[in-house]
Amino acid sequence: MKIKKYAAIDVGSNAVRLLIANVIIEKDKETLYRKSSLVRVPIRLGADSFVKGSISDTNVKRMIDAMNAFQLLMNINDVERCKACATSAIREAGNGQETVRAIFEKTGIKIDIIDGKEEAAIIASTDLNELIESDFTYLYVDVGGGSTEFTIFSKGKIVTSKSFKMGTVRLLNNDKATNKRIFKEVEHWIKSNTNSFKKISLIGSGGNINKIFKMSGRPLGKPLSYIYLKAHYQFLKQMSYNERITELGLNPDRADVIIPATKIYLSAMKWSGAQKIYVPKIGLSDGIIKGLHLGKFD
Repeated sequence: MKIKKYAAIDVGSNAVRLLIANVIIEKDKETLYRKSSLVRVPIRLGADSFVKGSISDTNVKRMIDAMNAFQLLMNINDVERCKACATSAIREAGNGQETVRAIFEKTGIKIDIIDGKEEAAIIASTDLNELIESDFTYLYVDVGGGSTEFTIFSKGKIVTSKSFKMGTVRLLNNDKATNKRIFKEVEHWIKSNTNSFKKISLIGSGGNINKIFKMSGRPLGKPLSYIYLKAHYQFLKQMSYNERITELGLNPDRADVIIPATKIYLSAMKWSGAQKIYVPKIGLSDGIIKGLHLGKFD
């Protein structure tokens, strides 16, 4: 048996995450990917990028501090290889390239800025085969702070995928007219790409749907129903921001974005006709770990 340690850093619009994973290799057996440690730092880069157009000096410093801390954690855990990816907040910031250069100079961690298509491809490479049944059709929805990636799987293969600027932090900062327009665009895309399938289920990815699933108490692998998610959405909406923190125990940076996130999942279910949503708890970081092991990254 061989055990390799890899790390993935996901620089998102709402938070920055470090995932350390053990890759267990045995002869004549399927490779196992086991999460060892997950650290989440709530640096809301999207609030800078989507509103002001650039990352603030304060958040550049916070990012440098976070990456130095991540570097220490990786050293302690004997991590062999690491890959860091930044998504829409850094991608759209006027000083995005300048920010990643400053982080590299101060920490030695190189952050690759990826586009929505590449992000969707990395996510799609995760071990969804454990969940996806070859005879069924699924709409995979990964909700982030700056964008949402949609991928349609049918008969075990990717049919199509698209990234939209429909992230939770972005929706909180947009005006109503802008949000209405983007929801209309996504509605058209989902309906036109799913109307040929008789039955479809959703696969939900992202911190918010993971939290909702945990709150539901459902056993891992069991789906949430459309009816349940709709009722939970109304339940969350009737509570104040403070109540979601004090009564539900949500982190302050989760208590506001969970509302638009739930609306995205609900809307996707409605437009595709899905009655169930599966929550496998996988995302960009998991795809990065797998890609590192398979030698897909330089």
